[in-house]
Amino acid sequence: MPYRVTFVCTGNICRSPMAEWVLRQHVEDEGLEVEVDSSGTGGWHVGDEADERTVAALRRAGYRSAHIARQWEPSWFDRYDLIVALDEGHRRALRSMAPDEASRAKIRLLREFDPDAVPPDLDVPDPYYGGSDGFDLVLKQVEAAMPGLLDEIRSALKER
Repeated sequence: MPYRVTFVCTGNICRSPMAEWVLRQHVEDEGLEVEVDSSGTGGWHVGDEADERTVAALRRAGYRSAHIARQWEPSWFDRYDLIVALDEGHRRALRSMAPDEASRAKIRLLREFDPDAVPPDLDVPDPYYGGSDGFDLVLKQVEAAMPGLLDEIRSALKER
């Protein structure tokens, strides 16, 4: 059975799909048995494609992207091994929906995996209302967290 990771942001059109496609590329490159997807805490963009600025930032960096937004469902806690929130607000929302402590323990912040990120400033900022530079910053923060996230995934896979 594959290890399952999901990313969660607000509308599932900017930050979480970007993190999803960056991690997808890394696990494919390494041949890891990992399924990756994403969703949002809100339903405003359900059915929409990723923001064009997200897609552009990913493509400039050499990543693929194909995405349709969806909203997080509380029934999904059992489906995932690791639930990665993009900011503290998302983590709080997910924790409030979690049915038990085991589910809450699966929820982490993406920047917890970045050794250069300094608590308490672990939020990936929402680039939606800004220009393309905000999307480039998000991509930089996502990429900075990938080595630590991949270490976490490799460790979990070894324990199986």
